[in-house]
Amino acid sequence: MIAPGADLKIYVATRPIDFRYGHDGLAAKVQEMLRLAPFSGAVFVFRSKRADRIKILVWDRTCLVLVHKRLEGCNFVWPTIADGVMRISPAMFADLFEGGLEVGPPARSAASPGGWITAAE
Repeated sequence: MIAPGADLKIYVATRPIDFRYGHDGLAAKVQEMLRLAPFSGAVFVFRSKRADRIKILVWDRTCLVLVHKRLEGCNFVWPTIADGVMRISPAMFADLFEGGLEVGPPARSAASPGGWITAAE
């Protein structure tokens, strides 16, 4: 289980990713795009084009964990991006992990230049 604590770093891809990628492909994207180690313990959230799916990649100190969530009949709705940052509290991440932040029509927001945002409180 991913325990969202105050020190948990969460990175959310602002651009959709090819959902055929698995553990290794997504870990390579983290290294290429963010220049971060996928084995750092940070959480990396990838979004699909259809906005009804997410993949969450995290190193849990024993292995690389990949969670794939798909909503039926609705889409994930994300907080707005301000100054390249999406603010997500640990409680909001727990909601996302367990059932989705909110569901409804897809939200439209501008992506940050690198295609990633850092979730911060």
